[in-house]
Amino acid sequence: MKFNFRTMPSLVAASSVLAAASCVVACSPALAAIDVGGVEFDDAAHVAGRSLKLNGGGISMRLIFKVYAMGLYLLDRRRTAEDVLASEGPRRLMIAMLRDVSGQEFDEAVMRSMADKDDKSDPDRDSQARIAGQMAQLVRAITSQPGGLRKGDLLTLDWVPGTGTVVELNRKPLTEPLRDIAFYNALLGIWLGDKPVDPLLKTRLLGRSTEMRAAAN
Repeated sequence: MKFNFRTMPSLVAASSVLAAASCVVACSPALAAIDVGGVEFDDAAHVAGRSLKLNGGGISMRLIFKVYAMGLYLLDRRRTAEDVLASEGPRRLMIAMLRDVSGQEFDEAVMRSMADKDDKSDPDRDSQARIAGQMAQLVRAITSQPGGLRKGDLLTLDWVPGTGTVVELNRKPLTEPLRDIAFYNALLGIWLGDKPVDPLLKTRLLGRSTEMRAAAN
């Protein structure tokens, strides 16, 4: 049975999930929506009064289990991580849980992913401290949920200029806005950075699978 965001809440997170191998489906501009692991992602989302386009989407797996489906929404489609991070205006990461992930698993996976990041990308220690503090705030909000993240949950992480990162679980606010753009870019870096948790998922979020198939033919 498919999850449809327009008719039921869902959520997604990452956890031990983050270090997973992935099986992914890329989005195409010609499609009104894409089906990713039984989850339908609309081709547009509205954030801060702006209409965002679905840039790409995919599934992350751990061993043989589907863990979550993810979609990335931007004002305009971008095909490189650098362009995504440099883009202005609102953004959205939408994560739909396909399997239960405990709060402890989420904590361990996020912190492991952040530890694996190349700190040379941001030599500002004050900025790193703020990012770490806001990441800890997000983790606390997730771990405070009974059972952590459950199958069918929907986690949205919106960047809203002038407000910060707005986090909602099943369309309800999960924590106070996290105000630094550096924090949101650090979140994106988990999946789109030089050392992504899943290189194939990175490719799908950037919507490049069609280009890769064409180059291979």
